[in-house]
Amino acid sequence: MDGILALWKPRGMTSHDCVMKIRKLYKTKKVGHTGTLDPEVEGVLPICIGQATKIVPYLTETKKVYIAEIMLGSATETEDSYGKIIEKVDVKEIPSKQNIENVLQSFKGDIVQIPPMYSAVKVNGKKLYEYARANQYVERPKRTVTIYDIKRLPNEKNDPRYISMEVVCSKGTYIRTLCVDIGKELGFPAHMSDLVRIETGSFTRDETVDFHEIEQAVDEGKQAELLLPIVSGLSHLESFRVDESTKRKVLVGQKLAKPETIRSTKPFVIMYGKQLLAIYQVHPNNPDEIKPVRVFS
Repeated sequence: MDGILALWKPRGMTSHDCVMKIRKLYKTKKVGHTGTLDPEVEGVLPICIGQATKIVPYLTETKKVYIAEIMLGSATETEDSYGKIIEKVDVKEIPSKQNIENVLQSFKGDIVQIPPMYSAVKVNGKKLYEYARANQYVERPKRTVTIYDIKRLPNEKNDPRYISMEVVCSKGTYIRTLCVDIGKELGFPAHMSDLVRIETGSFTRDETVDFHEIEQAVDEGKQAELLLPIVSGLSHLESFRVDESTKRKVLVGQKLAKPETIRSTKPFVIMYGKQLLAIYQVHPNNPDEIKPVRVFS
């Protein structure tokens, strides 16, 4: 069974928990997720099964879309609502809508983040949260991420301390840290009080399935019908179509002359009609040649 399961990850499960459960349901070890979601976060988590596991690195590179909520007035050690409060102030003067809008827009583009201590980023071979749990402080590496778009959403709570927003961002963005930094710019300690991922790459909330639906499909022997084609996870890559004779060369992993239409050095998809054959890239030592990086039988 090969394909992508667009899972709606529930709160309370780690991404690894989801992989382990799907391995049991689909009776295969070849299962991998495409970008970690914290246990307390729900949302779109594409799961690759069978040959689809070959494209995991290409799916993790895609844009993500989140609905996030900031609470002004208190900061926590984990930067979310599950951590111990480390700073608290009364929010006596609520920032104006224009002020909030100006601050949100100031975060568009490339920004530098310092990962939270309670994160899986490794320093000297050890995860930051392991240092945090041992009450050890270490220098955290800065990283540059991209906020492609950010906009304020209506606040559904009858409490002006809460700010809701939609964020379109690159791989590696810590929304918790973004919420804290926005709070600082508004003049308050803050934390992320809620988070939902509604898109990752080409996968949206509307096409996801939850574990109840998966279990029902397994009971009916229809679990394969829930899988999306592997190529659906590669729509962000350029594609090139080949004829029958070239198809045979591709399937045995041959290098080929670089097509004139391929101008980028980034990986691209080789197709035969609607059939996904391989992912190729320009040869690093010969710009007139392309070589396979993934081949699909």
